[in-house]
Amino acid sequence: MTETITYQACPCCGQSDISPALEAEDYTVSHEHFPIWECGSCTARFTQQVPAAAAIGRYYQSAEYVSHSETRKGIINRLYHMVRSYTLQSKRKLVQATSKKEKGVLLDVGAGTGAFAAVMQEAGWQVTGLEPDDIARANAQTHHQLTLQTLDSLYSLPDAQFDVITMWHVLEHVHDLHGYLTTFQRILKPGGVLLVAVPNYTSYDAQVYGAQWAAYDVPRHLYHFSPESMRRLMQQHGFRINGYEPMWFDSYYVSMLSERYRTGKNNLLRALWNGLRSNKKAASSYEKCSSVIYIMNK
Repeated sequence: MTETITYQACPCCGQSDISPALEAEDYTVSHEHFPIWECGSCTARFTQQVPAAAAIGRYYQSAEYVSHSETRKGIINRLYHMVRSYTLQSKRKLVQATSKKEKGVLLDVGAGTGAFAAVMQEAGWQVTGLEPDDIARANAQTHHQLTLQTLDSLYSLPDAQFDVITMWHVLEHVHDLHGYLTTFQRILKPGGVLLVAVPNYTSYDAQVYGAQWAAYDVPRHLYHFSPESMRRLMQQHGFRINGYEPMWFDSYYVSMLSERYRTGKNNLLRALWNGLRSNKKAASSYEKCSSVIYIMNK
């Protein structure tokens, strides 16, 4: 029997004021249903009855899981690859702007198939990439000639080694949430930058799609962050949020997947409309974006 985790207190802030919010389906692999609960204190949401770290691997085994497989199968994944080269360069510029360094030492946690790590290496950065998935690491070697390390390496990295640590849609997957953040505090150089991108369940597109919102992505997404819950979580570990950056394309990508989950069809026009409306509502405040990049300093 698969070992599962049921929280009696919020995994982000530790408070016991938690209650059910909704139930979501795993549309990618198993089609099982998982409850999502919400913390009344910090407003974080989290997946209940989630597989333990040793058991969750099978939920990532899908050719549809684009961050691991590099698949271009289907219109949504083809569109994903079309915009990726632009977003990779945007991330590079953000790293350089927030660190005030043209070149430096970077750790990319959850590097997937290594596309971002490769871009930073080409820009002259010294890059360490960590990735738990065997297939993704093999694809990084094949596509980018990058040798990625396993996530276990994180805890043995030396103190004050990195100028920048990046996690692009990774923190929501991490079982050892507080262990990671404690380690980041240790291995970042004084004044170092932590960049974390996560989906935002308080966004407009999340409200439109409800339980079919693709960025819930249960059970792979263990946590579902709001800006307030992220602020509270990072504060516990000595990080301060200095800024927010939008991920404008995510609202369209997530809406396209959500339309397919809701209707069984690729309704591109409706997805693009909902993505556009979500972005318009976030134009005045990036904290309302479908996905938010949090810019933090040690």
